[in-house]
Amino acid sequence: MLTYKDAGVDIEKADKFVEEIKGYAKKTFTKNVITPIGGFASAYLLDILKYKNPVITSSTDGVGTKLKIAQILDKHDTIGIDLVAMCVNDLITTTSKPLFFLDYFATGKLKPQTAVEVIKGIAKGCELAGCSLVGGETAEMPGMYDEGEYDLAGFAVGIVEKDKMLDGSKTEKGNILIGLTSSGIHSNGYSLVRKIVEIKGYDYKDYFEEFCKTLGEELLTPTKIYVNTVLTLAEKIDIKSIAHITGGGIPGNLIRVIKDGLKAVIEEGSWEVLPIFKWIQKEGNVPKEEMYKTFNMGIGLIIAIDKKDEKETIKILEDLGEKPFIIGYIEEGEKSVNIV
Repeated sequence: MLTYKDAGVDIEKADKFVEEIKGYAKKTFTKNVITPIGGFASAYLLDILKYKNPVITSSTDGVGTKLKIAQILDKHDTIGIDLVAMCVNDLITTTSKPLFFLDYFATGKLKPQTAVEVIKGIAKGCELAGCSLVGGETAEMPGMYDEGEYDLAGFAVGIVEKDKMLDGSKTEKGNILIGLTSSGIHSNGYSLVRKIVEIKGYDYKDYFEEFCKTLGEELLTPTKIYVNTVLTLAEKIDIKSIAHITGGGIPGNLIRVIKDGLKAVIEEGSWEVLPIFKWIQKEGNVPKEEMYKTFNMGIGLIIAIDKKDEKETIKILEDLGEKPFIIGYIEEGEKSVNIV
């Protein structure tokens, strides 16, 4: 006689796991969350009267092969922050306020201690983003993943007034481009990094002077969350557009918020390229063009504003603890992003 547990799925273990993570999720709740963790669906009471023409926005993403490094090092407490960051940083390019977040955690065999660390990170990310972790799915699927492996996906929902929503259409000739520093690689380009580590024979526990930490610690630096910065700035400055610099780098993402007939000029050397990117380029003999289309190169978010708002914007950003750089401008020309 066979049971589901004999097939590799332990429902009782999964139920205990859900009970253990409830407290972390509840810490992220606002008064708008009106259903408990563990139900079939989550409910969020929207203060609709606060808005004239509310637009609901959404974003979904994962963490890519950064997960492999977390699993190799058995360090899972920050990868959840990355998951939230990748979703909410997309949302705020429209100046949406993130409302709630859901996660999907899939593994071959559930290891509660590992899963709890991941969920704690997700909850921390939600706290940093000011949104509620209202639910998720834990899937135990024997045969789908090797021992110790798991995958993550996230889904975020936000809200914004229609007349304040950004989509790139407000970008204009003469706008200046302000870059906000990244915390590191964030969550893109890790397949290339892992290939370099493999070819060079490095260990993720190797210490590097240029990082003042081990390679693994540097590579697992959590993705920076820009929600508070953007929402605060949007209250005071007429932002024209925002680009989240993820896969595709500056050229592949900035072009998404530029209209036909305009081009962005990015001035190389106008910001500090973090040591990790110099290390990658040197160790992997990676061409500069490839670096710029694969990694954020130290700029996690680009904001376009009127030239007249430059000083005020810089001051606001610095007061928020950011380190902004004026990295370029918008001019007429064939739609493109040019790094000069």
